[in-house]
Amino acid sequence: MTVHTFFIALTLFLIGALCFTSALDLINTKLGHSITFGLGVFWSVRLFVQFFVYSPKLRKGKTFETIIHIIFSLLWLYFASVFLMIYFK
Repeated sequence: MTVHTFFIALTLFLIGALCFTSALDLINTKLGHSITFGLGVFWSVRLFVQFFVYSPKLRKGKTFETIIHIIFSLLWLYFASVFLMIYFK
């Protein structure tokens, strides 16, 4: 599980690095638009999983977990929206 978690974290770090180092290419090229579409789908699916796959029992009655759920749901909504807006621009 540790190795799996490492590779997930590495992938997310590299996606962030791509956005910081190649933002203009993501916005202005056909390949960039394809990548932003993929990232928009990725974050949209992640948002869907947050609400419809994970059990609400994990956060029910737990203030901290509920706050984290809300914060990250808004973050994933933001990511999905930004990437999909770039693609459909």
